[in-house]
This record gives sequence, C-alpha cells and structure tokens, in this order.
Amino acid sequence: MLSGLYAKWMYAWETALTTRDENRVERPLEWGFDRLADFGGIEAEAAIAAGTKTPLQAMTEINAAIVREPERFFSYRKPTDYRLEQHFPQLYPTNVRPETLAQEREWRRRAESGELRKEPFLRFSSPVRTGYPENDTVNARWYEAAPRPGKPRQAIIVLPQWNADAFSHNALCELFLRWGISSLRLSKPYHDVRRPAELERSDYAVSANIGRTLQSARQAASDISACIDWLEEQGYEQFGVLGTSLGSCYAFLAASMDPRIRVCAFNHASTWFGDVVWTGQSTRHIRASFERAGINQQQARDILAGLSPMCYMQRFAEHPKRVLVVHATYDLTFIRDLSLDVLKSFKTHNVDFVSRVLPCGHYTTGETPYKFLDGYYLGHFVWQSFKKLGNEVPVRL
Repeated sequence: MLSGLYAKWMYAWETALTTRDENRVERPLEWGFDRLADFGGIEAEAAIAAGTKTPLQAMTEINAAIVREPERFFSYRKPTDYRLEQHFPQLYPTNVRPETLAQEREWRRRAESGELRKEPFLRFSSPVRTGYPENDTVNARWYEAAPRPGKPRQAIIVLPQWNADAFSHNALCELFLRWGISSLRLSKPYHDVRRPAELERSDYAVSANIGRTLQSARQAASDISACIDWLEEQGYEQFGVLGTSLGSCYAFLAASMDPRIRVCAFNHASTWFGDVVWTGQSTRHIRASFERAGINQQQARDILAGLSPMCYMQRFAEHPKRVLVVHATYDLTFIRDLSLDVLKSFKTHNVDFVSRVLPCGHYTTGETPYKFLDGYYLGHFVWQSFKKLGNEVPVRL
C-alpha cells in the first residue's frame, strides 16, 4: 500500500514539474533534408520532387545509411581556432518563471557591479556548421585541475540535460577538481550561449524538424571529440564523458565513435530516440506534431535511428570502457522499460558497466533529496573509474 501511494505521489510530482513551463512550442513537422545535404539530403529532395520517394521513405533511408556508415556521418575536421576566453558566468534560463528571471537579473547585476570574477571558457568553431553563428561557436567552461606528480592527466567532458541553463552540472565539475580531474562543461548545440536569440528554449536541439535534430546530434558528438583533441594538446591522456538525459545520448554517440573515451557516466539512458520522443512527457509537443503529420511510433523510431544508442551498441562495446548507467524507477521521460533495455543490451555485448537506480523520476532527479543521491552515484563512479584507469599507467619518475 505504501509503495503504491509513493508511486502515485512521485508520478504526480513528476507531472507537475514537466508541465510547469508554458513556453514549449508545438511546431509543424519539417523533414529538414537541407540539414543533411552532404549525407543524401540533396538526393532525397530530388527523389521527392520526382515522385519516386515519399519524404518518410527518404528520411528512413538516410537514417539507415547513417547506421551503416556512422564513421562517415560523425567524422569531422579538427578545429584550428581553439582559444581560452574569460567571461562572466551567465544563467541563460529556458523558462520564463518570475523566480528564474529574477535570478538571471541578479547574476547580471553582480557581473556589472564587479562582485563576480570572470571564468575561463574554451571556444572554437564547431566542425559541423548549422547556419546559426551563435550555435556554431562551441562553448565549454574550463575547470583545470593541478597536475599530480607521477599521474596521468585526466579530464572529463560534462553535458547537462536538454534545456539546461548554463549553471547546470557546474557543481559536479567543481567536485571533480578536488580529485585532480579537469573538466569541460560543454554547452550542447542550441543551449545557453549557443541558443539563437529567436528562442526562449533550446528547441532546435530536439524538435519536429527531423534533419535538424539529427544534425544537432552530429554536431554534439563532433564537438565532444574536438574538445578531446584540445585536451590532448594540453597534455591530457585519459578521458571520460558524463551526460544527463539528452546529454547522455550525445555522450554515448561520441563514446561509440571515439575510442579515446574510457570512462562513461550516463545519467538517464534509453535505447531508441524515437521511442523517447513518442512516450516521454518532455516531448509530448513533438509527438503531437508527428501525429498531426500521420507519423506513428515505429516510423518515429525509423526516422531518428541515426542518433539512437541501440544502433551502435556493438561499436560502443568494441573498445574497453568503464560505464555507469543511472535510471529512475518513476521516470516519465525516459520510461523505465527503455532504460532496462540499455542494461540488457550492455549485458549482451559484455560491456563493463555499473547500474544504479534512483527512487524518483526524470525531473525529480534534480530535486532534494534525490539530486544528492544522484550526485553521489555520478561522483563516486567517476572518481573510482579514473583512479583505476590511472593505476593502469606506470608511474613516471
């Protein structure tokens, strides 16, 4: 009886958190073939114009090609304009609640009055260009740990959740500093300082524009690897990724393509991107757009297969990694069955992973007391995994 009451309370709380923001925008379905011009998009538009393919058929085929040739889709050229810049931290909120806007004003006031200090941010041109100048400049707050004598230099790329503000996950980065692990807190495509002025939320990262959603994942994965390229230039040798929700998906894609990533912490994980869009509370407005266009759940899975972790499990398992998967029992965004499928697939592919379960939902993970439990799971795993990884390297004199 108590468990049933707890579940009912948790689902009600989770639903309240996912519905309190009223600035989600339902946009009509757009295929976005122009966003995939170098990967069959031009040919697809020509075939549709000639009447030999429907848009659904063409997009399904492009996704099948991405899954067949992920190295070509996710390949990139190393940037040449890396630079560290000093900036005042800004919030960049994605909701318009009065308390959040007041918080943003307070941070701006503190910067203008000299109460804040500037912090280092790694900036460079993204290998994937989207046509939005703000979005095409990668931004990552830099937390540099002091070198430890006789130990390899270690760093982790941290990617918060969809629609995160610019302060999300900074506390984790500060925690890693204490353990000698440097971190780059990466702004995902269309997030915080990378968000175009026309948006209140980071809608373009995941939307009813299919090509743009695929392009965003492509950009995120290449940005992560480009960050590792820069870290290598600074003398770093061992690397990890930590991603939450959408950040978890992006982190998985990067780790599947980049064997340098040896530590992976996935904070909420799922198998099929289209299934998350279809079943999740956070993406109900996108599902509504799909349904208005006559798209069903299986078709949603097919047209977003190119960024679905399930399609790259074998590739992910080919190189040794230490992996953490955190999922939530009452998750209404990454529903529990999809997270369990991840664990099942990891077992099938002999991935070295640890599973941790939170007694809450997706959004309630960020609430007290669950955020402290989640932080403990993530922090302890990252610390322990890098410690073990560092011991694999002979101590240098």
